[in-house]
Amino acid sequence: MRLIKKIVGSLIRIGYRCIYRIIPVDPNMVLFISFHGRGYSDNPRAIYEAMRQDERFRDHTFLWAIKHHKKKGITIEGARVIEYISFSYFFYLSRAKYWIFNCKMPDYIRKKDEQIYLQTWHGTPLKRLAHDIHVAEDTTFYRSRMSAEEMYRSYDVDVARYNYMISPNRFCTEVFQSAFQIDRDRLIETGYPRNDRLVNATAEDAAQIRRQLGIPQDKKVVLYAPTWRDDQYVAKGYTFHLEADFRKWKRLLGEDHVVVFKPHYLIINEQADDPQLEGFLYSIGADQDISSLYLIADVLVTDYSSVFYDYSVLKRPIYFYMYDIESYREELRGFYIDIYKDLPGKIYEEEEAMLKDIAAGIYDEARLEEFHAYFNEHEDGQASKRVIDIVFKE
Repeated sequence: MRLIKKIVGSLIRIGYRCIYRIIPVDPNMVLFISFHGRGYSDNPRAIYEAMRQDERFRDHTFLWAIKHHKKKGITIEGARVIEYISFSYFFYLSRAKYWIFNCKMPDYIRKKDEQIYLQTWHGTPLKRLAHDIHVAEDTTFYRSRMSAEEMYRSYDVDVARYNYMISPNRFCTEVFQSAFQIDRDRLIETGYPRNDRLVNATAEDAAQIRRQLGIPQDKKVVLYAPTWRDDQYVAKGYTFHLEADFRKWKRLLGEDHVVVFKPHYLIINEQADDPQLEGFLYSIGADQDISSLYLIADVLVTDYSSVFYDYSVLKRPIYFYMYDIESYREELRGFYIDIYKDLPGKIYEEEEAMLKDIAAGIYDEARLEEFHAYFNEHEDGQASKRVIDIVFKE
């Protein structure tokens, strides 16, 4: 079955390359893709929802490409949902005037000169990206076994197609020029559209999210959102070895806390349920949008994930649980900033010390204020509008 799917997929892509040029472009059609079709989320979602409220786009056609959308029961008001990597997907890829995507797209994608490609990207990086990842010549990446040169080229091919790329802040404007080898003129420094929600949300919005998840309104929420490791994977994708004893978390944090566990979207394995943690630990699927969880979290615990950049918009405490800091720093990608000086929170290698500080409310607010002033200067709740005004100016 896997071989048949691979053959069919290859035939579809060959057919697409043969006919994409003869399909006329619709000037009022917009195609959105988030995390390679994993769902309705992130910057593309924020931009779409802003366009839906804008009278200038009342005559536009909106499409979302999502994997297994029928099985997942995904419908989006005001948009047509199509299957990611299907005949209709390749047709509308050729037909839509505007592409709004948040991840690097495959080499086989073909873009016409009259099409506009907005690459929103999906985070301010802590870990080095693309051309900034310096490795030995014989290094291969992940299960694709892609060499360093092949990895660099895969970014170059996609970047060459961008008309615009969002930069959320001045830090990213510098980093993206180096990592993606993109010229400054195509970078639009606007803030992140997905963070508009964090700025504009109300207390009732947060209360409603708690009700949906079944989390009591009077509990303090600790959001644990770790990322994937480059060297932990199997054939199907990245795995995550949980180095958190949630029974200890329950004991040390006390009855007034609950924990929401949300792994990175690339992580494929799931943690087993523990009956002793019922009512304390709430596990959220890796594919779910994390932005709503920020709104209900009183505290964030993360590691090397870029989630802390977005969460810092809310000016709430952030703790860094980096139990494997030595191997991560020396053997994997490396960092863009000095993690001991520039992070908006303290690094912990032992979970017990971190949990005691969380329970006691020990946190350096001054570090967060300084971080917020530098990285969040554009996060005023209007980033989506700025992006739309630039990309759709014609």
